[in-house]
Amino acid sequence: MDDFPTNTIKRLAREVGIERISEDAIKELKVIILQIAEKYGRMAVENAKHAKRKTVKLEDVLLAEE
Repeated sequence: MDDFPTNTIKRLAREVGIERISEDAIKELKVIILQIAEKYGRMAVENAKHAKRKTVKLEDVLLAEE
């Protein structure tokens, strides 16, 4: 999880209107964001496998989102 930049979390927080955020909150948001990405990533892989492909395409990601 350390390869996901803290500055990215801070930037995303600012973009949604958070002016100030504690380091603990940044760490927790990082965990949550990575869990969501992993969940949808796994679903997208399953969608690609179901379509008998190794390459995950946009349609697989969009289908995972539904």
